[in-house]
Amino acid sequence: MSTTAVQREAGRVAVVGSLNMDLVIRAPRLPSAGETLAGRSFVKVPGGKGGNQAVAAARLGAHVAMIGCIGNDENGAQLVAGLRRDGIDCGGIATDPTLPTGIAMIVVDDAGQNAIVIVAGSNGALTPREVAAHEKAIEQADVLVCQLEVPCETVLAAMRAARGHGRIVVLNPAPATEPLSREWLESADFLIPNEGEASVLSGVAVDSPDSALEAARALRRQGARNVIVTLGKQGVLVLAEGEDGRHYSAPEVAAIDTTAAGDTFVGGLCAALAAKRSLDEAVRFGQAAAALSVTRAGAQTSIPYSHEITRWAD
Repeated sequence: MSTTAVQREAGRVAVVGSLNMDLVIRAPRLPSAGETLAGRSFVKVPGGKGGNQAVAAARLGAHVAMIGCIGNDENGAQLVAGLRRDGIDCGGIATDPTLPTGIAMIVVDDAGQNAIVIVAGSNGALTPREVAAHEKAIEQADVLVCQLEVPCETVLAAMRAARGHGRIVVLNPAPATEPLSREWLESADFLIPNEGEASVLSGVAVDSPDSALEAARALRRQGARNVIVTLGKQGVLVLAEGEDGRHYSAPEVAAIDTTAAGDTFVGGLCAALAAKRSLDEAVRFGQAAAALSVTRAGAQTSIPYSHEITRWAD
């Protein structure tokens, strides 16, 4: 597979999810409870898992439509302007006059690890009615991708709509606070949790490819179809329908910031699936994009373009 193949056969991705302004502080390490640390720098960066995945899919070759909600404020205007610069259709983004645009406070340490606190703000005002008003964008998409930073009833409405139109449904269950019902798991063609989310959803403590496979098998018994567990520097575990599971090692890079790495993987995978690439090709494409993203600081500022990806993970 080549990056030019993804661009030449570009598919369509619809994203239903969150739009946040990230407030990013860099510090020597993550603070302990009750501790005050001196930070090194502070920047505002466009983010939100929905926005990040939309930008990733667009930069990595797909035509993207975003369905979300911002506040009537400077942060919201900046987020939409950034999405439009990446060629994303923002016709499905509503504005709530009473709530501020969502924010995320992110602390990044010298090892590139992060701790994040999110205030939903206007993301909490994204309703199933907004999804219904923009269902045409879902119908026209090859792939729908959702997360859990907007109301659950809205996510479920979007997945039901996509399945009704025969579209591929990708669910990134983040943040995961409790197991999902069988309807949720059966509504997604691809379930993509990280280690912590897989642990919460399956009841299996995930800290390795082997335990990720055990968790994926548990989720399959609960109704999931294809389970992809992202494991950071340990790579990705894929349990596809009719298969026994496969581990993909992560490309070796010098990470400086892991913010949005998972979102970049999801966006890249969705762009490749929308372009009718195989699951194997889509996973490798997403991995290559995520590996490049962790060598850069920030959320959307770190997401690469498809022409930058010149090699694939083995």
